[in-house]
Amino acid sequence: MDKIPAKAPAPVSVPAPVPVDQLRFAMPPVHESFADERAHRKQRLAGALRVFAGLGYEEGVSGHITARDPEFDDCYWVNPFGEPFATMTAGKLVLVNGEGQVVEGAQRVNQAAFAVHAEVHRARPGVVAVAHTHSVHGRALAGLGELIEPMTQEACAFYEDHALYDAYTGVSVNAAEGRSIATALGDRKAVILRNHGLLTVGDSVDAAAWWFIAMERCAQVQLAARTAGKPVLIAHRDAVATREQLGGDLVAWISYQPLWRRIVGAEPELMS
Repeated sequence: MDKIPAKAPAPVSVPAPVPVDQLRFAMPPVHESFADERAHRKQRLAGALRVFAGLGYEEGVSGHITARDPEFDDCYWVNPFGEPFATMTAGKLVLVNGEGQVVEGAQRVNQAAFAVHAEVHRARPGVVAVAHTHSVHGRALAGLGELIEPMTQEACAFYEDHALYDAYTGVSVNAAEGRSIATALGDRKAVILRNHGLLTVGDSVDAAAWWFIAMERCAQVQLAARTAGKPVLIAHRDAVATREQLGGDLVAWISYQPLWRRIVGAEPELMS
């Protein structure tokens, strides 16, 4: 019996690629007024505090994120003393001047923490936000007095771009202590406060928050890897190259956006 010839497959029509200039990609917004930028920073600050709450970074009344006011350079928005991170809204934030005096809002601010934040902001005019909380793994690494080592791709973002403040800061409202911490930070993105914890900065609230989250995770990985065995570090040249790819504030902003979309979608009341 003769074989029936196989039918040729129908030609497949491959969709044409969408032009690159038509693809959507989120970038930091540009604001037309101080009022719009102020509202944006306050909403992002409230959202970041709620993200931190979900990640377990809250420790009693300790911990702050500050955001510079776009109009008044020596005034900063901050979470009020004793207000849970998880219930923060833009409307609950207080505006504090560089001397730690509340100029808008009716609640107190943690003076011990703010003294450090104010000096960091003053030393770094380009910094919009400063983040510091008493996260578990950050404190553990700080207790060892060590830096983040380049043992993972993510850790390379901090390679030669963070510092150790090699003194115990304690609970202090001393501006001189804050200036010493700012000096140790220099032009870097983060500083480890020995026996205390982590502090990060960024040119947006999103960037400062992301660097804190990333640094806390790097501390966790480093501590776990050392417990399991001897870590293999990334070579200097490769670590520098990776930092140049991943270590900028724009990359941090982009990396943070899924967290922002998730928190504002689940808890839209934070915007009020």
